[in-house]
Amino acid sequence: MSTNSKIEWTDHTFNPWEGCQKVGPGCDHCYAETRNARFGGGTAINWGPGAPRRRTSAANWRKPLAWNAAHREFFAAHERRQRVFCASLADVFDNAVDPAWRRDLFDLIELTPNLNWLLLTKRIGNVFEMVARARSHDWLAGRDNVWLGATIVNQSEADRDIPKLLEVPARVRFLSMEPLLGEVDLSKEYLAHRCGGEYPFPKLESEHRTRMIDLLDWVIAGGESGRGARPINTDWVRTLREQCSEAGVPFLFKQHGEWADASVAAFGRTPGEVRFMRADGTLWAAPPSDEDADCITIRRVGKKAAGRELDGRTHDAFPEKR
Repeated sequence: MSTNSKIEWTDHTFNPWEGCQKVGPGCDHCYAETRNARFGGGTAINWGPGAPRRRTSAANWRKPLAWNAAHREFFAAHERRQRVFCASLADVFDNAVDPAWRRDLFDLIELTPNLNWLLLTKRIGNVFEMVARARSHDWLAGRDNVWLGATIVNQSEADRDIPKLLEVPARVRFLSMEPLLGEVDLSKEYLAHRCGGEYPFPKLESEHRTRMIDLLDWVIAGGESGRGARPINTDWVRTLREQCSEAGVPFLFKQHGEWADASVAAFGRTPGEVRFMRADGTLWAAPPSDEDADCITIRRVGKKAAGRELDGRTHDAFPEKR
């Protein structure tokens, strides 16, 4: 599925800069921070409060131009644009990033109309103001090659951040629910606002109540991998899948991660550490008492063995946007 990336839902990854800061529970075992430390002599020099962000090389910034130039051949083979995940080792809407770098990134996006740019952020509340300052408040609404995503790992983040995502006038809005750390209800209603006018003086044009899921274009879900990975409960994923199916929203399951339960084929044939898990994510090292009989048994089988299948098949749906 990917050409220059191992991530299942993109073709390329592009990092205009590197570095970030942890902002939520999904960041606890950040692979990008670990990578930064590995290349920094054991210290993540571009991570944390006050740490400098590192802009990548000019040669790296030219790669999207080359991908854009190869559009004709790619489209002939796949009947869609190439997808670019930006940024896997940073956050486009990080407060610590030089605003001039963000303007340069938006310049690059404008120069590559044959690429679909997937801007995934853990700081969705920053998007409207940062886009307005770099371009205009409705710049995203005018870009049919920009998909805006928010990372959501639990219900509290969903309740807080999905409405912020839906208030941004982007052509495609999606969720990355990885690592999924609990059951999440996407069908909750909220009061949607439509605003016009120039930043910083938007004017309320209309409002109405709607379900969050009905305004989403795509949902990605996955378990955690790597050292210290937290287990996923497969029923959390099934709940998301069913919600998306009912609402007609494309759903992609990226991976189980390090752990598997009895519904995953690798569970019975791969040795590994065993834990007992309740529906709320609570773990025990020993079998629980009878009053906790609702728990499931999980085994650490490894990401490769656990795989990507859910109930006997993979789920690889994408938005119908070329």
